Amino acid sequence: MRRTGPRAEMTHLDSSWLQIHPEVGTALSEGRPVVTLESAVITHGLPRPINLELARRMEGEVRKAAAVPAIAAVLDGVAKLGLTPEELERLSLDQQTVKISRRDFGWSRAAGRSGGTTVAGAMIMAKAAGVPIFATGGIGGVHRGGGMDVSADLPELARTRVAVVCSGAKAILDLPRTIEWLETAGVPVIGYQTEEFPGFYSRESGLPVSTRAESPAEVTRILRAHWELPSAGGLLIGVPCPESDAIPLEELQEALRQAETEARNVSGAARTPFLLSRMSEYTGGKSLGANLALLRNNARVAAEIAVALA
Repeated sequence: MRRTGPRAEMTHLDSSWLQIHPEVGTALSEGRPVVTLESAVITHGLPRPINLELARRMEGEVRKAAAVPAIAAVLDGVAKLGLTPEELERLSLDQQTVKISRRDFGWSRAAGRSGGTTVAGAMIMAKAAGVPIFATGGIGGVHRGGGMDVSADLPELARTRVAVVCSGAKAILDLPRTIEWLETAGVPVIGYQTEEFPGFYSRESGLPVSTRAESPAEVTRILRAHWELPSAGGLLIGVPCPESDAIPLEELQEALRQAETEARNVSGAARTPFLLSRMSEYTGGKSLGANLALLRNNARVAAEIAVALA
């Protein structure tokens, strides 16, 4: 039977560039729900062995909701959508991995490198395979400061027809400017059971969303209507961190202020991990707990939306 809706226009690939795990490919061919999961959180976002445990638990959350998980990653230069247990363990242990965004697929393939996909990188793979739903922790955004250091995740959201389930943008970013960028680029921000853009570790940010949705079915109606527009790109679905694990906004902002004070002389790629490490210290480890909780929760919500969409 010919598929219609948001998946119909997506190209189904299994080539030397993109290899699709057999379970994922079968689910797609049968029209069953699939959820893409990024892997930069495994390679660069969490300490070992927590990273592997978290990845397995996210896969478990997707399966419990009756969907198929598809971790996006690059191994030896080959983009893979869906990993075997052995491949996932290898990825979690490899300390030579790189981050893979839109610009990195070509050179990493030529060099035979392995890496974890960012939000942008995973969106490209999801779109190519025909998976409209993707779950992550937090997207990249506009960085703090006077310049316009903008994550590649934002323009990818503007151009790529994939719905990204997240808990907002990472807490160390400039959230008001990130929301402004998304609005200018025409990216709808759906608040899942909330009217505020989630603040990642915190449930609040004080920033509005485009609209609120109460259920997977309501989200699905918005996705279908949005993707009927010929020029429409992606959407952002903001899911607050579970209340039991969230950090109050005032406490989070104070921890960030202290971390930024210490990070004045830290720049480049070292700045983000430095800030995250200090914030974990200043919150007594609560930021790590919140991160793990929201990642699991987002995987579950994404799977419920994928089931409703399928």
